[in-house]
Amino acid sequence: MTFDQWNDEIWDKVCPIYEQAFADKGAKPERIIRNMFWKQICFLHICFIDGRAAAMALTGKLKDTESLLIDYLAVKKEQRGQGTGIRMLEYIEEWAMTSENCTSLVIEVEAEETPENQARIVFWEKCGFVLTDYIHHYIWVPEPYQAMYKKLKPEIIFPMDGEILFSLIGQFHKASFQV
Repeated sequence: MTFDQWNDEIWDKVCPIYEQAFADKGAKPERIIRNMFWKQICFLHICFIDGRAAAMALTGKLKDTESLLIDYLAVKKEQRGQGTGIRMLEYIEEWAMTSENCTSLVIEVEAEETPENQARIVFWEKCGFVLTDYIHHYIWVPEPYQAMYKKLKPEIIFPMDGEILFSLIGQFHKASFQV
């Protein structure tokens, strides 16, 4: 399911998944996510299994592009390794193409060479994403990041340069935090 408006009841179902995955990794506070919904710049995607939230993602369109940024994607710890993340991504891809006319997906991944970060990059590469060379350093978080992208339509022209992608990602984050 995908939501484009804030809903306390729905957030309460996915918040534990979000916090489990991102609480110690620079997660946006709830008030910022509420602001993103108020400004209509994000979407919440939820995968339910047996009536319970098993995965969640927050996405947003990158300004002046046909690209969807996957800002956060998390799978409940008990569901990991069972294909839930892949199914969630497949759903987001289909939704992005049909509902938002997107032709590409973009994500940012932590660039430090740790086993956990490398495993994430391998997951995204298995899902068809391409890692860019550029390493971005935010001023407000200590970790360096790299952009990854996936063309949803092979024939499209897409900025495959990490610096350009981080310019777009930065605009999205700036809009997220502005009141």
